Amino acid sequence: MEGQIAEPTDLDEVWKTALSEIELQVSKPNFLTWFKNSRLLENHDGSALVALPNSFAKEWVESKYHKIVLGSIRAVSGETKNVEYVVEGSLSQRAISRRRKEAQQRQDERQMVFQEMRVDPVTGLNPKYTLDSFIVASFNELAHSAAQAVVESIGTKYNPLFIYGGVGLGKTHLIQGMGNEVRKLSSNRIGVKYVTSEKFANDVIWAIKNRRAEDIKSAYRGADVLIVDDIQFIGGKETTQEEFFHTFNALYENNKQIVISSDRPPAAIARLEDRLRSRFEGGMIADIGYPEYEARVAIARTKLQEKGAALDDKIVDLVAKRVQKNIREIEGILNKLVFHQITYRRALDVSTTEKIISEVTNKSASRATPNQIIKAAASFFEISPNDIVGRSRSKEYVEPRQIVMYLLREALNMSYPDIAGRVGKRDHTTAIYAYRKMVSDIEKSPDLARKITMIKEDVNKFE
Repeated sequence: MEGQIAEPTDLDEVWKTALSEIELQVSKPNFLTWFKNSRLLENHDGSALVALPNSFAKEWVESKYHKIVLGSIRAVSGETKNVEYVVEGSLSQRAISRRRKEAQQRQDERQMVFQEMRVDPVTGLNPKYTLDSFIVASFNELAHSAAQAVVESIGTKYNPLFIYGGVGLGKTHLIQGMGNEVRKLSSNRIGVKYVTSEKFANDVIWAIKNRRAEDIKSAYRGADVLIVDDIQFIGGKETTQEEFFHTFNALYENNKQIVISSDRPPAAIARLEDRLRSRFEGGMIADIGYPEYEARVAIARTKLQEKGAALDDKIVDLVAKRVQKNIREIEGILNKLVFHQITYRRALDVSTTEKIISEVTNKSASRATPNQIIKAAASFFEISPNDIVGRSRSKEYVEPRQIVMYLLREALNMSYPDIAGRVGKRDHTTAIYAYRKMVSDIEKSPDLARKITMIKEDVNKFE
């Protein structure tokens, strides 16, 4: 159909499309060496399983190309959050079947309690996201006000609107709610299109591969309101950025509304072309912070009310106190709590609630190590861990190095001499200065606080 971009669902087709994206990001010799005879065994419940021909290929891809693999699969299947690797043939068919059964059971568990409404195939919007159901508090008031203003003045006020904030804070709810509100107020006369940046990148790859560039233009440049989620993932993708630049210009010049979300402000998006960064910064930039306790309680109660479920006030209070920075985690915990209550037909006690909260938030995970913190910071700033612990005083390494020193003190309670020794065998006064500077700067700079939070969230991804 004209203007519609095909989306593969079969495992072989998903992997074939993902490989096309990987091939654009690695050299041909490396692609042939490490990805030849690879297979996608599973891709559901947010997790993918990739089989590689031998243990050497597995270890190399896992350590060197994991980000590229994850990003490429996400470009095809936006729900994928994690990728695991196995050696071809190491899992028996019985083990694979068991994994699939367990994943299906988890999916059924969620669906029993919180049935999701279907996404509109034309707009990409999920009808469950509305502005009426969006909880407004001090942490997101600016972003919500800007969204309301845009809905009332499409294309003429705050264009583009760039909303950023940490993971699970309601960005998707807000921007999709805007789209649904525009459709409602205009009786569907205003054309809205919502897409993740991964889906946009995948469509670009598909169009190039099939020589269907016009399909990209008709699918995206014909929208009256284009909403793009998680724009940070186009960083480093030159062809995707090129196409998005022209799409942005075509819409903007015709007074069409552009709404963008990201987990960080434009200035902090790595490998983003200056011309795109300039356009993103040319409109309204609004951030979503972290919800205060009262807002978390209100969010939890609203989520329960929406689904016709109920939990004791002390349980809701416990969830709100334990989960402080991620609304999506609050909803996931509520799902499990209600499912448990329905299954066992009795009210939840504090002990059971604590256990379920720990399962969802991974509080039972092992304590972070200094190396994990250094690697997480290096990955975030896209530099080498050696640059952080090295002797160079280059400006681009100073902030990452000071953040690492701060986290080693704050998260691990290391002594200043130990911190100084770990980060390049420096004098302990350097560590003291770095820690105190970060403490002072965090209070003045929300952007710095957000960087540190995102690094902390990524620490357990590293060995």
